[in-house]
Amino acid sequence: MAPATLTISSKNYSSWSLRGWLLCQMSGIDFAEQTIDPDDADNRQELLLLSPSVRVPRLQHGAIEVWDTLAIAEYLNETFPDAGLYPADPARRALCRAVSGEMHSGFYNLRSALPMNLRARHIRFKIFSGARPDVERVKQIWHECLDAHGGPFLFGATPTVADAMYAPVCTRFRTYSVELDETLEAYVKTIFDWPLLQKWIADAQDEPEEIVELEVEF
Repeated sequence: MAPATLTISSKNYSSWSLRGWLLCQMSGIDFAEQTIDPDDADNRQELLLLSPSVRVPRLQHGAIEVWDTLAIAEYLNETFPDAGLYPADPARRALCRAVSGEMHSGFYNLRSALPMNLRARHIRFKIFSGARPDVERVKQIWHECLDAHGGPFLFGATPTVADAMYAPVCTRFRTYSVELDETLEAYVKTIFDWPLLQKWIADAQDEPEEIVELEVEF
């Protein structure tokens, strides 16, 4: 097959683009990045949470086109089965799919209240009441996975689809100074020390564009 192309949005603001990019990197697929214009209508819909079905990120692999982050994960897992995107153990693999799916389909209040912004840092940020259950549920998922599998990643020694799905949440928790216990702080540090995330953040720092709606003062 021809080399792949991954179409993404802003590296500073787009959590879904980050997830798709991490999955591609983890799979080992040979791909080029294509960034859509920040003024593109679909791009802004995705970043401002105005549309649930924007086709970004989008993976083009030869004649095959895949969008939706979990669909990309499943396609890459089928195409590169030795990459270890999911745990080998069936029970762990089922749990990994479940918590990844929960992230994919839920947590709307968390997304709205804590928009991804890698260049921002809010030391005193009050999370509105509607988002607090989402935050607590994420903490519960992390604890259950880390306690069961020993860390440092959610399913053991190496990252899986679940870590790609929750990595943007780690950045949100750090951006908005969400209080975490020692175990969860260690997990967030593991994600931030992950060379792939470090590369993405470095690229995000160099982005020239700014989306005013996501640069509000809290």
